[in-house]
Amino acid sequence: MSDEAQLTALRNRIDSLDEKLLELISERARCAQTVADVKQKTLAEGEKPVFYRPEREAWVLKHIMELNKGPLDNEEVARLFREIMSACLALEEPLKVAYLGPEGTFTQAAALKHFGHSVHSVPMAAIDEIFREVAAGAVHFGVVPVENSTEGAINHTLDSFLEHDLVICGEVELRIHHHLLVGENTRTDKISRVYSHAQSLAQCRKWLDAHYPNVERVAVASNAEAARRVKGEWNSAAIAGDIAGELYGLTCIAEKIEDRPDNSTRFLMIGNQEVPPTGDDKTSIIVSMNNRPGVLHHLLQPFHDNGIDLTRIETRPSRSGKWTYVFFIDFFGHQHDPLIRDALEKIREESVALKILGSYPKAVL
Repeated sequence: MSDEAQLTALRNRIDSLDEKLLELISERARCAQTVADVKQKTLAEGEKPVFYRPEREAWVLKHIMELNKGPLDNEEVARLFREIMSACLALEEPLKVAYLGPEGTFTQAAALKHFGHSVHSVPMAAIDEIFREVAAGAVHFGVVPVENSTEGAINHTLDSFLEHDLVICGEVELRIHHHLLVGENTRTDKISRVYSHAQSLAQCRKWLDAHYPNVERVAVASNAEAARRVKGEWNSAAIAGDIAGELYGLTCIAEKIEDRPDNSTRFLMIGNQEVPPTGDDKTSIIVSMNNRPGVLHHLLQPFHDNGIDLTRIETRPSRSGKWTYVFFIDFFGHQHDPLIRDALEKIREESVALKILGSYPKAVL
């Protein structure tokens, strides 16, 4: 068989496979619609259906990754199925998800990575506003940054958990690549000001010291806001990601300028529904303790005794008194697991207050 004939045969095979894929995707979508109809019929009067199930979607993605034999890698396959599930869920009920805006931020990128591109993403001006919108039921979920691998905890998010009674429903990690961006009117040899979020400026501190030591560094509300400002200025640049640069039509003059190549940010999904166990979960809590010698030892002892793996512990000033503190703790396992339930009971006995923020599937993507 000639090369041309072989290519024609392969293309015909691909066309046939595409038709089968379309048929199967359509069948899946029809099943999703039927699921919605069944849920509606089983509801009590006035009860609202729950269409999005974080534990179910986490299981599906993990199951697909276990079955995958290549040549596409696991993450790429999971992303494809993430978008299929997002589109099918939108047939049942389009999700409204609040994120830290404006459009083009890394938080929006995290929301789309976790929920897929078929959700209705709603930008908010501040982290606390995301919490309020979710609490009021104006949106189904919110996406908030909680920690960065370079700069540590996002304190605005931690403080908001102290003020609101919401549930963590999921998490997602996003590799953060920062670029130096300029507008079409920017005179690159005359740059005297660089805009970005304070966290991003900190994550690119060494690069800026080496390449633009004398420029003014101006912290703004978000990287997208930085990109928007640069659009109309001739002497400024912005540090932002791909999505902001594309949105505002900026040109990249330096790629991946973050000081650490493994720079990542962890985001939390907040909502109003508790998530059942999946077998691969994490739990987040807030604990307030009396200020006394050995308090941290007493707090951590139940985790050690029960063999529970802590993944993060942060301290923030308490709102209830001067020089008193609360501890934010993340660990592997679900709050309904027997060993974790036992540890939490022991902590509750020793603490002034214990607040379980939620148990949720460990990040798949």
